[in-house]
Amino acid sequence: MKGSQNSPFQRALKSIPGGVNSPVRAFGSIGGEPFFTERAQGHKLITTDGKTLIDYVGTWGPAIHGHNHPEIKSAIAEALEKGTSFGTPNTYEVPMAEQVIAAVPSVQKVRMVNSGTEATMSALRLARGFTQREKIIKFEGCYHGHSDALLVKAGSGALTHGNPDSAGVTQQAASDTILLPFNDLNAVNQAFEQNPRQIAAVILEPFPANMGLVLPDEDFLTNLQKIAHENGTLILFDEVMTGFRVAFGGVQELLGITPDLTAMGKIIGGGLPVGAFGGRTEIMDFLAPIGPVYQAGTLSGNPLAMAAGLKALELLVQHDPYDRLNELTLKLRSAMLESFSAKGIPVQIPTAPSMLSIFFSENPVRSFSDVMSSRKELFKPLFHGCLEKGVFLPPSPFEAWFISCSHDETAIDQTCEIMSEVIKTI
Repeated sequence: MKGSQNSPFQRALKSIPGGVNSPVRAFGSIGGEPFFTERAQGHKLITTDGKTLIDYVGTWGPAIHGHNHPEIKSAIAEALEKGTSFGTPNTYEVPMAEQVIAAVPSVQKVRMVNSGTEATMSALRLARGFTQREKIIKFEGCYHGHSDALLVKAGSGALTHGNPDSAGVTQQAASDTILLPFNDLNAVNQAFEQNPRQIAAVILEPFPANMGLVLPDEDFLTNLQKIAHENGTLILFDEVMTGFRVAFGGVQELLGITPDLTAMGKIIGGGLPVGAFGGRTEIMDFLAPIGPVYQAGTLSGNPLAMAAGLKALELLVQHDPYDRLNELTLKLRSAMLESFSAKGIPVQIPTAPSMLSIFFSENPVRSFSDVMSSRKELFKPLFHGCLEKGVFLPPSPFEAWFISCSHDETAIDQTCEIMSEVIKTI
């Protein structure tokens, strides 16, 4: 979609830095000018110039039921009649907390916030307060929001824009962050040996999806938790993206691994701004107003977001879509593998239920360095070819693709046909 001097994006450039309010929307790594969406319904976006697109971005994860779901809209409308925000506890917060606690194995108490960034930032502050330690471990390519301590070789948009160590982050802010390669237990052991009794928490996406979807080795998460606990360190799962998506209780339900703390977001807001973090009672009770770790937010537990999120979770319980989502994901993967094989282009396509990524590589992708050594330039013609024919992929080779409950066999078949045509031209 080529722009003009009068396009919405050209207008946006005059008043918004880079023309966008979140960097990856700017098409920085794949070139061209981003389109603007007029409206969305189910698995489709309708652009301001009238084009209909099959959407695999899904508002970057929250839209597991598809866009503009009528029951979620009704829940928001009902809540809206009562007011937009109160500054007091409201009647949606406790049912939401109870639903999250019932679903997520690690969570005995939960605090609602306004974004995934807020959730991970606050959970790490809590981990430091609880353990009385200052250092944390994170893994290369994992993105946990844009708080200072975590913008050290971050994934996703930071990778897309070639600036993984963000300007404005001081050396002091990053100095307590120990950066390790994902899937490398030797590096984990060395970090603990070199920093005895100093590490408060290990934070990770259990299924990293901000450098593209990279899956953990079979024993990695279990052994990581064992090493951490032997050293008195907490494990913090960032399930902002995977929570309620790969399984109702997230990766921890899927794999049977229970972290000490969990950060959540996206789906639990039903498309409205939201975040949450939770864990064991004795850890969570370190939070103000009953504990010494301060965290607050004017709009935390906002009634509109809670109403939307509750309905989104209720629909997941009602329909239990995970097996079907996995079938559709594998069907799309199989078709792409066949097309790329016929073209003679080696690819890796890791999947989780409703999520997948593509890496142009002959070898399995296990870490950030594997991602960066893949032939990322081949994603650009794939993206633009698909967009031209009506399929919207994430505008970066470093992002996961999302399949929603509104994607049906027809949409997947149409996508497979379009991708087959495009792959022939690469």
